[in-house]
Amino acid sequence: MPVGGVAPAAGSVGAVPAAPAPAPAADLTHHGYVSVGGDHVAIRIRSENLGPSDVAASTVRLRFSEPLAVRQELPHGCLRSGRAAVLCETGGLRSRGGARQTALDLRLAGGHDEVVVRLDTVWNGGVRDADRTNDAHEVLAPATGDAYAF
Repeated sequence: MPVGGVAPAAGSVGAVPAAPAPAPAADLTHHGYVSVGGDHVAIRIRSENLGPSDVAASTVRLRFSEPLAVRQELPHGCLRSGRAAVLCETGGLRSRGGARQTALDLRLAGGHDEVVVRLDTVWNGGVRDADRTNDAHEVLAPATGDAYAF
């Protein structure tokens, strides 16, 4: 019997399993603008990866304080996620390999004086992103037709 009086469990090899390798690191960033006029919301997003690792795919989520019109024409790679949210894939983002552009022209279910748009990354390809300050934004956009940056 080993020291300490505890025998190894039947079938155990006695080797300590290795810790899993850490996920690769990347820094996703989304910037752009929101413009609201009447029942129309225009959003332009520039998504990029500041590195150091490549990202195979990522998804950005846009949530609106007001419901979207039921009938919407969404760009390729985007889909509805409830009454007031849209998900858009960005595709692969190489480390410091340039930005991907996403343009959305959406309609609200009625006109509003202002709309709050919340944008964040919901899938980052499984990488570690220690700086979440540049890929999550909240913008209050008054219905003036002016562009509000994020």
